[in-house]
Amino acid sequence: MSFTQILSIAGQLILSLSILVVLHECGHFFPAKWFNTRVEKFYLFFDPWFSLFKIKRGDTEYGLGWIPFGGYVKISGMVDESMDIEQLKQPPQPWEFRSKPAWQRLIIMIGGVVVNFLLGFFIFAMILFTWGRSYYKNADVKYGIAVDSLGTNLGLRDGDKIVSVGGVAMDKFSAGFAVKQIVLNNANVIKVQRNGQEIDLQVPAELAGKLTTKEYKNKEIYSIRYPQKIESVKENSLGEKAGLKKGDVVIAINNNPNVVFAHEFAQEIRRHKNETVSLSVIRGADTLALTSKLDSTSTLGVGLAAPDQFLTVSKEKFSLMQALPEGVKEGTGFLSDQISAFGQMFKGKINVTDNLGSIFSVATLFDPSWTWEKFWRITAMLSVILAFFNILPIPALDGGYVLFLLIESITGKKFSDKFMEVVTTAGFLILITLMLLAIGLDINRFFR
Repeated sequence: MSFTQILSIAGQLILSLSILVVLHECGHFFPAKWFNTRVEKFYLFFDPWFSLFKIKRGDTEYGLGWIPFGGYVKISGMVDESMDIEQLKQPPQPWEFRSKPAWQRLIIMIGGVVVNFLLGFFIFAMILFTWGRSYYKNADVKYGIAVDSLGTNLGLRDGDKIVSVGGVAMDKFSAGFAVKQIVLNNANVIKVQRNGQEIDLQVPAELAGKLTTKEYKNKEIYSIRYPQKIESVKENSLGEKAGLKKGDVVIAINNNPNVVFAHEFAQEIRRHKNETVSLSVIRGADTLALTSKLDSTSTLGVGLAAPDQFLTVSKEKFSLMQALPEGVKEGTGFLSDQISAFGQMFKGKINVTDNLGSIFSVATLFDPSWTWEKFWRITAMLSVILAFFNILPIPALDGGYVLFLLIESITGKKFSDKFMEVVTTAGFLILITLMLLAIGLDINRFFR
């Protein structure tokens, strides 16, 4: 990966997290202000020892830290990540968090989570409103599927058409549909159409765990099958030196005619690393014989045409009023899948060490080319995940405070400042341990 691509990914990660953090903290900041609770600091990024920029307006210092991840608001009279407990030794003041009624403190604490949920749903909706939804109807995938080794071992064959997985019909073609059904919903049967007949293929019980290991995590059981045609040729590439041009169709490699489809072409080229290959090519009305000496990368430097040149693409457009509820539906569906995945981890069906990751794993989600649609989609997903994790009843997270406030509201008994100090410290230790574990797993995967 080039330095420019690394910068692009880092820029997207920082921008995405900055948007999420600032709006999350606004969810705490504004309710605190509404209830006349003093907010001492509002910072984007963390600022141990010094800040890059700060300005004071009223009682609040607004600033930019130098560690480019995260951010925080410091609310008077509250035990938080600053662990400033000196103020708690003083008598409570009317502007402090601890002096406010439980219902006001509850609103202040859940504000960040509510904002992140709403933001995620809103971004999903705006993606649909702006770009719509492009897809292939399963009925229009006329060449069927292309199968790699994992799908072949499962019993799938090139040209099969997926009918359903675990009894759920695949109306819209999706390469990840079967993986999702197997991993999250324990699907044990894939129904395919083959040579005009429907066939049931049994899914091995151990496949769900296998699909979530590092080796197979980003692989698909199948992909869409479509014809092969040269769409682009890189300058000074082996393909250009061999004489290939845009629009060419390779009909044989070393007299092997099984290169009709794009995946077959790629597979055949990979077989001839460091060899000289003969290429039979159709160009217009002519058939040409070309040769190329492949190197150790076994690539010609050509780009193949996309499937939309051979298959009918369906486009679903949304008005603003249609996009809003559909965005909520997409966001809740994504959240449901994440909760199911965590459930499978606890059951031991998904390998935790291959699927738990740190900020470095998050960075790999972004595309080096910086595609805005993908950027906003990832940001929407991260917003929903951030909301979900923050509402977990773990001390030091918003959900931990909410749990204690709910208990206080029910019992009428307020937890002491000392108790909150102890459980918050314990919560931070748990979070730091989990973060170090996640970073360790990322490092281990990198060198594995």
